[in-house]
Amino acid sequence: MEILTVLVIISILLVLLMPVLDGIKAHMAKARCIANLRSLTVSTHAYVQQNGHWPQVDTSQMNKNYQAYASAWIEQLKPFGLSQINWICPSAQSSLHGPDLTKPENIRLDYTATPFDANPATPYKWANQPWFIEKNSLHGNGNLIVYSDGRIDEALDIMRRGSK
Repeated sequence: MEILTVLVIISILLVLLMPVLDGIKAHMAKARCIANLRSLTVSTHAYVQQNGHWPQVDTSQMNKNYQAYASAWIEQLKPFGLSQINWICPSAQSSLHGPDLTKPENIRLDYTATPFDANPATPYKWANQPWFIEKNSLHGNGNLIVYSDGRIDEALDIMRRGSK
């Protein structure tokens, strides 16, 4: 009888802890997503310094051949320490049930890059022009947005501040 009582108490505690654990897991995924955006920013800064311009990836490919567009971005920043996994939001990967990213048909970018011209100063010209925007709003306050200075905002927070 005592063992049964202990098992019931443990079961109740586990049920009570499940939402807390889910919240911790969500915060960890958001932190990994933010780390990806910071890595994209650092790598892109290095690219611009080395090449003297923003990566010139053809945006028309985005609708015609998305895998080619995604591959072009991945290849542009690969020499600067980025791999394909840095372009993947962990929350999006989880919501898609973890497709195998090594297969060509599963190549994707979960962050959209802002296209800039070849002028090296253009990406730095406007402090509030995003460099990368998360495609999906999976973290609670809208899409994550990263700027040239490495600052990261959430879309709904920006809208709230703008309406005040």
